[in-house]
Amino acid sequence: MKKISKLMFLSSLLAIVLWSCKKDENKIYYNGGTAPVLSASATALSLSYANAANEAVKFNWTNPNYQFTTGVSSQSVNYVLEIDTTGANFTNPNKKAISLSQELGLSITIAQFNDYLLNQLVLKPAMIHNLEVRVKASLGSSAVPIYSNVLKLTATPYSIPPKVAVPSSGKLFMVGSATPGGWNNPVPVPSQEFTKLSETLYELTIALSGGNSYLLLPVNGDWGAKYGAIGANNSNNPDGDDFKPGGGDMLSPAASGTYKISVDFQRGKFTVTKQ
Repeated sequence: MKKISKLMFLSSLLAIVLWSCKKDENKIYYNGGTAPVLSASATALSLSYANAANEAVKFNWTNPNYQFTTGVSSQSVNYVLEIDTTGANFTNPNKKAISLSQELGLSITIAQFNDYLLNQLVLKPAMIHNLEVRVKASLGSSAVPIYSNVLKLTATPYSIPPKVAVPSSGKLFMVGSATPGGWNNPVPVPSQEFTKLSETLYELTIALSGGNSYLLLPVNGDWGAKYGAIGANNSNNPDGDDFKPGGGDMLSPAASGTYKISVDFQRGKFTVTKQ
């Protein structure tokens, strides 16, 4: 009886070992991929308002062919086409990043590319700029990305009308619970009046009350015109976002303090920087 029990125990142990080995054999391992090869239809881009609807450039890249122990991955590959100025090494916070899924190419019109240069990279018009482009490929947010070769381009952006119409008054004021003057309108001047730095850029340094609201007014004492957030009231990024005429209340940063507010009508963006 003892022999039978011993044999049964050994048989069970062997079965467990075999099952464990089989389980290890079934594990799937990532074996890497091949860096995408990026190419462009042109490297010296000719941009003009008259041809704004035409194609400026078309980018193509090869599939990285992600490999696993089971073979080539059938999962969706995510791509990000990155455009930056030469020398920034793709660390520029204003670089243009275009996300795509499973695509192996992208055509960009002259109007789109010009907009990237002026309003994203914040480059001056009527000047030749040196650019770099690459593609980042990944299978998921946790996967280590694979980068393509870097292409070098040149382009000269042209001037375009501001994204948001500038105040016809030539002035800009700030009102709201986030400001020292509250919602009282007219607001105190000059403490809540912006300085006009250019035709499209206004700036104000002011003490803000954290987590409160404000609006921008082109005429002090007049509620008939205003600039505000593009979404619902207080839904904006407090550190900076897009804005529009007639927009909703804008949310101030959570911490009270002194901030510099820059309002860029050319780009249709504002920024709020702690001083």
